[in-house]
Formats: sequence, C-alpha cells, structure tokens
Amino acid sequence: MRKIVSLVTLVSFFFSCQNLAQNKDVMSTKVTTSMKKETIYQFKVEDLSGDSFDFSTLKGKKILVVNTASECGLTPQYEQLQAIYEKYKDKNFVIVGFPANNFGAQEPGSNQQIATFCQKNYGVTFPMMAKISVKGSDMHPVYQFLTQKAKNGLEDSEVQWNFQKYLINEKGELAKVISPRTLPTDAEIVNWIEGK
Repeated sequence: MRKIVSLVTLVSFFFSCQNLAQNKDVMSTKVTTSMKKETIYQFKVEDLSGDSFDFSTLKGKKILVVNTASECGLTPQYEQLQAIYEKYKDKNFVIVGFPANNFGAQEPGSNQQIATFCQKNYGVTFPMMAKISVKGSDMHPVYQFLTQKAKNGLEDSEVQWNFQKYLINEKGELAKVISPRTLPTDAEIVNWIEGK
C-alpha cells in the first residue's frame, strides 16, 4: 500500500513539474511577444498634398527620415538630401521628409507653402509629408517610434534640431540616429546606404 501511495505521489509530482515547465514556456513567450520591437511599416501618414502615405509600401528599402524646416541655418541640407535621393532612389533607398515647427518657429508655413518652397528652391522630389510635431506632448506617433527604445528596440533619442536623420533598414527597423549638423552626403550616411 505504501508503494502505491509513493507511486501516486511520484506521478503527481512529475505532472506538476511538467505543468510548471509548460507555464514557464508560456510566460516567456508572452514576455518575448510584448518586448517585440515595432517597425515603421505600421504607420500611415498624410503627405503635403493631403494624400495618404503608407510606410508599408517601402518594405525592402532603406529609408532616411528627416525633420525639415524652411527658415533654418541647416535648410540648405535640402540640396544634399535631393542629391543622395537622386543618386540612390533606384537602389532601394528613399528619403521621407517631415516638416516641423518645433525649433525656433523655423517652419511657419502651410503645407502648400512648404511644397512650393521645396520645389522652387531645391527641386525636392523625395516624399514630403504634412507638417507635424517631432517633440513634446503632441509628438507624432512616427516620432514616438523613432525616439523611444521601447518602440524601436534600438535606443532612446531626442530630436535635437531641424534636419536630424533617422536611418531605417530594409526590415523597417531603426538602424541609426544621425545628428542634425551631419550633412546628408557624409560618409557615415553614404556608407550605410551602400551597405559598407
């Protein structure tokens, strides 16, 4: 009789350990799933013309996201941005510009005025989105993704000024954050585009 009780205890102990192990696997799966980093492909935004722009259409491309302004000392960077866009646009590379008025009120214009300014002064042909906020309590969700490690899986950052650059890899993941003063034609950016 004692052997049967011991056997029952042993069997029940075995099953409870097995259940515990399974629960542990389920819990670790839940933790892994909740920690899964997001991609830029989840976002749909509005462009300067008021049309919808879906980031998921850029799958497989390297993306440079930049916040722009028309009345900034760094505004001439539009010229270099257009130059690298022209050079690499047929090599799975795209630039997406987001006008923002967060720094020194240097982007006061309407979407139409911004579009006219970019075309007239710099011949911009890369996609330009509608004006947004890139910091503060009204920060656009795209920039929440770009600046929060909990969302992008890479690092926390803060948009320091106009023309800060965020490099997104072919999987839609944040790869690098580049200072506003670093020119778009800098070797760090060009080497990244070329995969060096």
